[in-house]
Amino acid sequence: MTIPEHTIIGLSLLVLILIGVRIWLQIRFGNKAPKRKSEWDIGVSKTIGDREIQEDEYGICETEDGLMAIVADGMGKHFGGKIASRIVVETFQEIFQDRSSFYNPQYSFRKAFQGANREILNKMENGQGTASAAAVMIKDRRLYYAVVGNVQVAVYRKQELVPVSSGHTVHMLAKQKYEEGKLTKQEAVSLLGQHRLYNFIGQDGFHNIEFFDTPIQLYGGEYVVVMTDGLYETARWKDMEDCLEEEGSCQEKAFGLVELVNRSMEEDRDNAAVVVVRC
Repeated sequence: MTIPEHTIIGLSLLVLILIGVRIWLQIRFGNKAPKRKSEWDIGVSKTIGDREIQEDEYGICETEDGLMAIVADGMGKHFGGKIASRIVVETFQEIFQDRSSFYNPQYSFRKAFQGANREILNKMENGQGTASAAAVMIKDRRLYYAVVGNVQVAVYRKQELVPVSSGHTVHMLAKQKYEEGKLTKQEAVSLLGQHRLYNFIGQDGFHNIEFFDTPIQLYGGEYVVVMTDGLYETARWKDMEDCLEEEGSCQEKAFGLVELVNRSMEEDRDNAAVVVVRC
C-alpha cells in the first residue's frame, strides 16, 4: 500500500513549519534554561568608617550544592591589609567553585585557609599584610563554619543573635586557659581586656583554625550573620538584634547593620563589613 502523494506533501510542510517555529524560538528566547530560584536571601554591605583604606572584603559562592560566604578583615601597612583580605576572598571563591568542596567542609576550609596563607606569604613581605577571616557553608539546611582571627559568626533566631564562633584574641585565649585550669583567676582577669590577635592569616607557623564542632541545624527563617569587629565592637548587640527583627530583605538588613556604625558617635571607627544570609 503506497502513501498518497498529497499526504507526503502535507507531512513535509508540517515538518518545515515545526523546524521554523523552533528556529524562531531559539532566536527569540535563546538556548538558556530558566534560572533556578535561589534557596537563599543574601545581603552584603561594608563601610570604611574613619579609616583611609577599606581593608574589609567579602565574597559569596552560590552553587547547586550549597552556599559559601567569606568575610576577611585585612591588617597591614599602606595597602597591605587590603591586598591580604582580597587574596583570602579570592582563594576561597576559587576553591568553592569546585562542587566537591561542599562534600567535605572541614577539609575544604582547611585547604582554603592554608592556601590563602601561602599566597599572602608568597606575594608580600612578612608582616606587610595579614588578615582575619570567617567562612560559612550552608548545605542541606546545615551551617558549617571556620574562623581564623576575630571575624564573628552568629545566628539570629527567636529574636536573639547568638555568637557561634569564639575567635583568636588574647581575651578569648585567657578565658579558655582559665577554664582548662592553666591560668589563675587573677592571671585571666589581667588579660580579659586585651583584644589583640594571636592567630591570623599571613604568618609563618600558621596556627590552628577554629572549626564547628557539629553542624548547626537551620530550620528555616534564621539569619546567619558574618561580621568584622568594626561592626560588633561598635554597634550595640541589642541594636543589631532590633535591626534583624525588622521587616525587609537580607540586603536591607545588611545596610541597616552597617548604618549602625555610620551613625555611631565613637571616635576612630574601624572598617566594618557584614554578610547576612537567610535560608
